Amino acid sequence: MPNDEPSSALCAKTVRRTVSQLARKLRPALSSDGISVAKLSVIGWIYRAGALTPTELASREGVKLQTLTRLLSELERGGWLRRTRDQSDGRRSQLSLTTRGRERLFAAVRDKHDRLARLIETHLNVAERSQLLSACALLERLDSNWGADLRDAEPAMSSGT
Repeated sequence: MPNDEPSSALCAKTVRRTVSQLARKLRPALSSDGISVAKLSVIGWIYRAGALTPTELASREGVKLQTLTRLLSELERGGWLRRTRDQSDGRRSQLSLTTRGRERLFAAVRDKHDRLARLIETHLNVAERSQLLSACALLERLDSNWGADLRDAEPAMSSGT
């Protein structure tokens, strides 16, 4: 009797390929502002967090602080972000987006967001949109378990919760 259940390996391959292709198409065209994918990732973290120390940002990016130093300086010189002294520890700095940086980020992302919304509206019916949201919830759950020890993640993932 053939097994009709999709394998984890097939799911992983399909998700990785599909998400990568879609992410490339959704990546905002910021090259005219000198914004690389690495800079966009940093800007995104700072936008979502509101403010981060450089050490916290490096941890979230999964890189060493020294790796971010030049990139943060370029973003600061370009008017995307500002550094302020940490209120609780004056030796540390907090990174946050400037008003201009936030506006530039929104403008760059808006076009891709609007195009994706039009594609969804045109090519997916209401039931498929619900399926898409359910799939996104599963992807978010995988993302939140990414750094977890696989032994700890397997029971949660296989239980359907």
